[in-house]
Amino acid sequence: MHSNEIIRQAEACLHIEAAAIEALIPRLDESFLRAVQAIRDCKGKVVVTGVGKSGHVGSKIAATLASTGTPAFFLNPLDAYHGDLGMIGVEDIVMAISYSGATEELLRFLPLIQAKKITIIGLSSNPDSLLARFSDIHLNIAVDKEADPLNLIPTASTTATLAMGDALACALVEATHFQPTDFARLHPGGDLGRKLLAKVEDVMFTENLPFLTPDMLMSEAIEIVTKGTLGMGIVVENAVSHQQSAVSHRCLVGIITDGDIRRAMQRLGKAFFDTKVSEIMSHSPKTIGKDAKIVEAGEKMNHHSIHTLIVVEPSEVSNQPSAVVGVVDSFSCLPGTRFYH
Repeated sequence: MHSNEIIRQAEACLHIEAAAIEALIPRLDESFLRAVQAIRDCKGKVVVTGVGKSGHVGSKIAATLASTGTPAFFLNPLDAYHGDLGMIGVEDIVMAISYSGATEELLRFLPLIQAKKITIIGLSSNPDSLLARFSDIHLNIAVDKEADPLNLIPTASTTATLAMGDALACALVEATHFQPTDFARLHPGGDLGRKLLAKVEDVMFTENLPFLTPDMLMSEAIEIVTKGTLGMGIVVENAVSHQQSAVSHRCLVGIITDGDIRRAMQRLGKAFFDTKVSEIMSHSPKTIGKDAKIVEAGEKMNHHSIHTLIVVEPSEVSNQPSAVVGVVDSFSCLPGTRFYH
């Protein structure tokens, strides 16, 4: 087979599967709404079941539902028939998947589910199938043809089934008002979970910070800023130099950035090195509390087009400036970066 023929076959496969998904859109009808409402109102779990390829797809659907706030798990029909039926409670919902609607292993235990008066949502290609008759709600996942050249291998049909499951999950996100923070709590080990749940104090720099004092000359200050590698100097009271770490409260009074230094050098020329920090610093640096989420820090930096924030905590003394406890930068707030301790 020539390369062009291989590419044409792959393109045909994708076109057929795309068409199979598009064909589902007109079927998002009253039955689909009833399915969403039943799952939303379910006080137990959604038990997804199916055999073979339908089982593999069902396992993914269960995982997607669980990750978007709907308690769900997959149960193999054979296991259910040999003891695991006890995993299904009267407050659960069963989502049974069989493209033909006639899978014997699946149909054998559905009457037992009916006897418990448990709601059954069936997914099949035949609204007149036995599965559809057993189901309280039936969703049609029929496709015109499979995507393989022989029209035999479950391809377009499994794609359509998976897409219908995703449609249910996405609709439930809307119906249950599921939020990104809810998703993050269910994915604490992932980048999104870290980004949405981690606090500023988890990623902030706390050691060897570039502390300056208002009366310090720029000849000394520029050396401290350079060694600090943060592109800025923190102007505080009660700190003699950046090496002094025993000071209990470094009260924030200003900031000097690399940009401030460049502009001052251009404006002052040789006099720059004998100029005091207080004459160059900005008096209103952007700050954030250590208990804020790192996503808040990222949004604040984006809003002000800056790459660092000074982390502060309120002073215990009234009318005294906030105390500096660290610095957070934009790199620390990006997904995939490690925490700094």
